[in-house]
Amino acid sequence: MQFSTLDDISGFCRELPGGDDAAAEAAALRQRNLTKPPGSLGRLEELAIWLARWQGREQPRLDQITIAVFAGNHGIAERGVSAYPSEVTAQMVANFAAGGAAINQIAKLAGAELRVEPLELARPTRDFTMAPAMDTADFLLALDAGWRTVPEQCDLLVVGEMGIANTTVAATLCAALMGGRGARWAGRGTGVDDAGLLRKRLTIDAALKFHRDRLHDPLAVAMALGGRELAAIAGAVLAARARCIPVLLDGFVATSAVLPLAKLAPGSLAHCRAGHVSAELGHRELLRELALVPLLDLDMRLGEASGAGVAILLLRAALACHGGMATFAEAGVSGAG
Repeated sequence: MQFSTLDDISGFCRELPGGDDAAAEAAALRQRNLTKPPGSLGRLEELAIWLARWQGREQPRLDQITIAVFAGNHGIAERGVSAYPSEVTAQMVANFAAGGAAINQIAKLAGAELRVEPLELARPTRDFTMAPAMDTADFLLALDAGWRTVPEQCDLLVVGEMGIANTTVAATLCAALMGGRGARWAGRGTGVDDAGLLRKRLTIDAALKFHRDRLHDPLAVAMALGGRELAAIAGAVLAARARCIPVLLDGFVATSAVLPLAKLAPGSLAHCRAGHVSAELGHRELLRELALVPLLDLDMRLGEASGAGVAILLLRAALACHGGMATFAEAGVSGAG
């Protein structure tokens, strides 16, 4: 196991490896010499430089992309906070395996390998209005599962999730670490009606009250109010940082999973970009808190890494221009005076 204690995680986050400044500067210099007005490709230029920094090469590539989808079940699902029963989590994992989900189609189109990691679906986390969702051992095991899912060699990691009731979990984490009550953070998730939305808000408020003595500690919050799939996402993002692999985050749930890391150490998400902003209440505000500007805004709210998966195509466009365009000297075009 990579981390034996919570202190190991905190220590790692205090000494995070940085990106390659020289590669980033070389990529920026190339951008300035391509046959276009400086900055005219907008964020495509920044994305190419970001990939160069974390891959450590002036000419980044996207030959090996891993999409990691983590699945978990939650004790709070019994409180009626989702429009679907918990059995759907395992059923969707089977659908991923059969190739029938949206992310299967997006992964094929984007040229990415899809890895799906179910995490003890037959043993949901505890109802966190009455007990911590996970004990330390559960939390560390889930974190380790995420870490082990990331290949040693990878050009880009994309993280997403599947888990009935996990938008309630995400909203609770945001409320615990950013302030506010259920009404500020709870959206309709899978499409709950007004009564279901009220149940979500009341569940969040009850959890905050029960765990009020833990709210000062980001890892204690992740353990008490999170879920196995969220812990696994955090573990995968830490593994990517250790290996200098750039990361695309998916929607509200996946982003909330790394909020505790951001609270532990400023700069811990420097290797991450937000693939999109979802239609779920709270995601846009969460991204503002993390200073992550989403690449896409398509009103998606599916999860399973689908929004971030679509954003891979944007990264491919950025690299096609970065690597394929001629420089002013190569094209015999006069540069700016």
